[in-house]
Amino acid sequence: MKMKRKTKMKYVWAFLLLCFAMSLLSGCVPGDGTNTPEHEAGFFWGIWHGWIAPISLIIGLFKSHIRVYEMNNSGWWYDLGFYIAIISGFGSISIFRRKNSDRD
Repeated sequence: MKMKRKTKMKYVWAFLLLCFAMSLLSGCVPGDGTNTPEHEAGFFWGIWHGWIAPISLIIGLFKSHIRVYEMNNSGWWYDLGFYIAIISGFGSISIFRRKNSDRD
């Protein structure tokens, strides 16, 4: 009985941590009004928006003003930051995967 309770508490804590992480990551999504034509998103905003692109995509399904990519950006520098974050974030997943031939 005691083991079931510990397991249940782990799931509760994992769920709460996931909810906290989602609210933290969705704080500055592209299209939320933070960046304007007078105050454009630059290199570091590009990195941030690249990291949270999957979350922005999901939120964008429910809210039409949220986008994956910030329209009010500084151009080439924003693009560079965005693509660096996309490539480094999603490319690193393959490092942790093993091929079937490695397991044998």
